[in-house]
Amino acid sequence: MRSLNSRRAFVVLLGLLIAVYSVAQGGKKKKKGDEEPVTQTLPLLKDPPPAIAAETARLVFHVSPPSQKGLLSPQIREGLKVLFDENHGATIVKLRAFVAGSGDLRRVQALVSEIFTDRKLSLPALSTIQVGALPLEGAQVVLESIAMDKKNVNPDGLAFFAGQQAKDVHQSMKQLQAAVAAAGVKPVEVLRATCFLSSIDDVPTARTEMMQAFPRASANYVQLQRLGVEPLAECEAVGRLDTAPASPVVFVNPPGLTQNPNYSQIAFVNAPKVVLSGMQMVFGEQDADVDLGFERLGKALEPLGATYKDLFWSSVYPLTKTVADKVRARRFNFFEHARPPASTFLLFEGLPSLDASVAFDVMAAAM
Repeated sequence: MRSLNSRRAFVVLLGLLIAVYSVAQGGKKKKKGDEEPVTQTLPLLKDPPPAIAAETARLVFHVSPPSQKGLLSPQIREGLKVLFDENHGATIVKLRAFVAGSGDLRRVQALVSEIFTDRKLSLPALSTIQVGALPLEGAQVVLESIAMDKKNVNPDGLAFFAGQQAKDVHQSMKQLQAAVAAAGVKPVEVLRATCFLSSIDDVPTARTEMMQAFPRASANYVQLQRLGVEPLAECEAVGRLDTAPASPVVFVNPPGLTQNPNYSQIAFVNAPKVVLSGMQMVFGEQDADVDLGFERLGKALEPLGATYKDLFWSSVYPLTKTVADKVRARRFNFFEHARPPASTFLLFEGLPSLDASVAFDVMAAAM
């Protein structure tokens, strides 16, 4: 019995010692190395705005040069750095990214959001399109920017020239020159030009003719698809007017250029502001799918004081002929058929979502 009582006393004493030790340890301050690491949560990246308004008189246009440095992400960073430098503090309001290769197109939006946020800048509207190739081996992205300068640089407005489609780049450039001349825009006042080509082999010719025709234009050249079936070239442009049009938006279809009731060749724009949309993707190829895309894009314009009645430009990026025909059949349920916008409408290689069949972005006048 005495042995049992001794063991019980030992157990009780041991328990008391453990309790006293625990209290003493709890009273001590933990060293930094003993503290539990705090779980860090990275802030969610912001999405680009669906549309943004900017003053017409202050718009400037630039193109980042293609680069061979690294893969997609470092090239995006480098391209944005070039654009920030070239814009000299002007506020970038729209970016259009052409991506070649197998890189994830979603990286464009992620890095744009990250870099603009780090610089404490407002995000621009964004369009991202996959193309067949860029005019430099190893290049994976070229960025086009529209920015709002600190001062008025287009006091009389801008002229937007629809893509001039032809079987070769020489003919496309010839038609674009005719459109620029008919608009009364001086060749040195063409601010940006983009040539969409079926073959990357046509770039040297396009570059030579562009330099001769519009020596000060920021120029961009992309191959539409890796496997272009038919020879094709289509060059679009924007230039500065030196005489203000009679109305905020005037559509012009000069003799000698294709006359098509579904688009205008030139849009003169001198509205106080323009609304530039980001890219609206469509998922599916049914009438309802296409209509939903147009409805969503229209809703993005409305808060900024614009509607489809104010449209002067549209770019359409279908991936198949089937969906392209569907868009052609449905768009004038939304656009004004009596005043069709200037446009570029071509088949491309891909879009940021594998489920997307077509995408479009637009520009509209805002009073």
